[in-house]
Amino acid sequence: MSQEQKYAFRRRMQAIHQPGMRIRSTPKDGEIALDSSWSILNPDGAAAQIRSAAEDLQNYLTVSQDLRLDLDTEQTANQIAFRVSPPSRPHRGAFCVRITQNTVLVSGDDLRGVLNGQIWLEDMMNLAGGPFLPQGTIRRMPRVKNRVIFSGSGIDDYPDWQLEAIRHAGFDTITILVRGFDLNGLRKNCDFNDIIERAEAHGLDTMLYNHLGAHVHPDDPGADAALDSVFGELFRRYPKAAGLHLVGESLEYPSKDPRTTGKSFRESVVDGIPDPRPSPGWFPGFDYPALLRKIVTAVHHVKPEAEVIFSTYNFCYLPSDVREAFLAELPKDLTINIAFEMQKARTTDGVRRPAMDYTVSVTDPGEYFTSEATAAHRQGLHFRACTNTGGLCWDVGCVPYLPVHQLWSKRMEAVLPYIRKGDCTSLFEGIHYGWWPNPAQDLGKLFYWQQEGGREPSSGELLYAIARRDYGTEEVAEIWAAWSEALTGRIVTSNEDQYGPLRVGPAYPFIFQVNMTRTMLSKEIPFPCEPGQMFGNTIIMTGYQPFESANQSPGIQRYPLDIREMTELICLWEAADDRLAGLLPQMPSGRCRGNGERLLALGRFIAAAFRTTLNIKHWWLLNRRLQLTAEPDRANALLDEMVQILSAEEKNVEDVLPCVELDSRLGWEPSMGYVADARHLCWKLRQLDFARREIDQYRNILSIPQTANRGIF
Repeated sequence: MSQEQKYAFRRRMQAIHQPGMRIRSTPKDGEIALDSSWSILNPDGAAAQIRSAAEDLQNYLTVSQDLRLDLDTEQTANQIAFRVSPPSRPHRGAFCVRITQNTVLVSGDDLRGVLNGQIWLEDMMNLAGGPFLPQGTIRRMPRVKNRVIFSGSGIDDYPDWQLEAIRHAGFDTITILVRGFDLNGLRKNCDFNDIIERAEAHGLDTMLYNHLGAHVHPDDPGADAALDSVFGELFRRYPKAAGLHLVGESLEYPSKDPRTTGKSFRESVVDGIPDPRPSPGWFPGFDYPALLRKIVTAVHHVKPEAEVIFSTYNFCYLPSDVREAFLAELPKDLTINIAFEMQKARTTDGVRRPAMDYTVSVTDPGEYFTSEATAAHRQGLHFRACTNTGGLCWDVGCVPYLPVHQLWSKRMEAVLPYIRKGDCTSLFEGIHYGWWPNPAQDLGKLFYWQQEGGREPSSGELLYAIARRDYGTEEVAEIWAAWSEALTGRIVTSNEDQYGPLRVGPAYPFIFQVNMTRTMLSKEIPFPCEPGQMFGNTIIMTGYQPFESANQSPGIQRYPLDIREMTELICLWEAADDRLAGLLPQMPSGRCRGNGERLLALGRFIAAAFRTTLNIKHWWLLNRRLQLTAEPDRANALLDEMVQILSAEEKNVEDVLPCVELDSRLGWEPSMGYVADARHLCWKLRQLDFARREIDQYRNILSIPQTANRGIF
C-alpha cells in the first residue's frame, strides 16, 4: 500500500469532480447522449449563480466525462441552459429539468434551484457511467427547509472548495461554532461575515451554533438588555446568518428550580462534594422556557425571520412527562432539535443497554424522539431531527464515514413520516465530526427530495448503481449489506465505549489498573492530542471503567453480553472484509481500484476498533479479578491472561498501521485532530510495553514474602 501524508485527505476532498467516470460508450433507450456538438449557455450579464452552474458543469464534463463543451453567450441548438423560472407556487431550492434530443433546460424556482439542478445533471451522468441523460421532464423539490452539516475539513474551516463540496453533497446549510463575536470553535479570530457571504454565493445558508453563555435569570431586571447584548448583537453583527442553534449544555443559567443545582456543572461542587442534582443545562427547569422566550425575542427584534433552534439533547434521559411539560411552555416560534436514537434501549436477558450517544445501529426512533415529536405536534412546534445521516456518528469516532449504507437508508426512511406530516422541517445531519463524501449523500438525495416525473430507483437499486459507479462491481453493495447486518444489534453504545475505545479506535491505551506508585497519582493517561484542538483529549476517557447511568444496567451485567455480541460482530465484519479483499483484483485499475483499497482500509480499521473494544472489556474484568485475588498462583494465572491480551492488542495495532498510512483521513476527527494515525498507534505500542513491565513488577510484589526489596523496575 502507498503512504499518504497527514492531511492529504483534504486534497482528495477538493477534487469534487472525479476523473474516469465515463465507463459506458453508448446511451440506453430513453437517454440522450451529449457530445462535442453540444454547448452550455452562459449569457453575458447572467446572475453569478447561473454563471457558476454553467462553469461548474463545463468543468465536470471535462474532468469526469472527458467531454469538452464550449460556453456560448447566445442560444443555439444542442445546448444546456440554466434559468430562473418560478412556477405559480415556487418552492425554495426546487427545479425542473426538461430534456429533449437537442435541449437540456434547467429551470430553477430560484437561483438556489438552478444550482441544485446543475448538480442533479452531474449525479445522473455519474450514475449512468457516461454523458447520458434521461429524456423527459422532471421536477424535484427538497422535502425539508434545511439540511445542516459542519465542515468536513476542520472545525469552522470553510474555504470555497469545502463550500462547493458541501453543495455537491446535497447539504444546504453550514454551521459556525460561536465562542465569541468573530471567535470560532477553536477560539480563533474568524471573519464570520466572510464565511456567511461566501456560503450564500454557493447556495448555502449559515447557522450560528451557540457557545455563548447567558449567565442571567429571565426575572433579573437587566435580563432583556443582557440577552440582547449577546443574542440580538449576533444578528446585528451577522445579519445574513439564517438562524441560531442553542443547546442546554452551552446555555446554563442561574435557575431557581430546586430540582437543579442552580449553577453550572463546573460550579456545582461544594468543598469537593458534588451536588447530586443536575445543573440547569441538563434539566428543563420551570424557568428555562422564560429564558428561551427572551432569547427568541432578542433575536427576532433584530431579525424577525431568523430561526432559533433549541436542542433538547441534554434532557433525553428524563421521563416524558417532565420533558413534555417543558415543551408546553415554549414559544411557538422556537424550533426544537430532537436526536433520533438517543436512549433507544435494547433489553437482553433482563439487561438494559440504551444508546447513550449517537449510533447508526438504531434504525427506529427511540422513545425520547417519538414522545418529543408527538408533543411538538400537539403544541404546534416545528422540530429539527438530528439524524447524522451525513454518514457518521460515534460508533467509531475517527473514521471518515461508516459504510453501513443499508442502515443509513433505513434511518432516512424512518424519518420520512415526520417530514411528510410537516412537523420535521429540517435535518441536522452531522455534528462537529463533520462529513466525508460517501453513498449516504446519494441516499439523502433520494429520500430527502420529492420528484415528479421520471422513475426514481429504490434505495437498494441505488446502492447497486453506486457500487458500479465507484468500484466497478455491484458486489460491493453486498459488502455494505454484510457490514450493516453485522452492526445491527451488536455494537456497544455505552459512554465508556463511545468516549473510549470506539472514539479513538486501536490507539486506545490498556492501563494496568494496579496502582504501583510513589506519587499516589491517578493512573488515567492524558491522551496525547495536538494543541489547539476544539476538544482534544477532553472527550477521550482513558481510564476504562463502566460509566453507570440510571437508565442502564450496571457494567458488570452488561459486559458479558457486550463481549458475546462484539465477538459475533467482529466475526461477521471481518468476513465481509475478507470478501472485499477478494473483490479488489476484479475492480478496474485506477479510480475504482483506489476506491476499493481505501474502502478495505476503512473496513479493517473499523474491525480493529471493534477488537480493541472487545479486548478492553476482557482487560477490565481481569483487572477487577486480579485486585481481589490474594493467592499468588491464581493471580499469576490472571496476569498470564492479561499478557495474552496485550499481545493480541499489539498485533491488532501492527495490522492496522498500513491502513492509516494509506488513508490520512483514518484516525482523524475535526474536534480532536489526529488520534489514531501512525504516530498514535506507535505511542500505543509503547504504552502496551509499559503495561507489560508493570505486570512483571506486580509478579515481584506477589512474591514479596519470599524476596527482599527489588525496587521499581
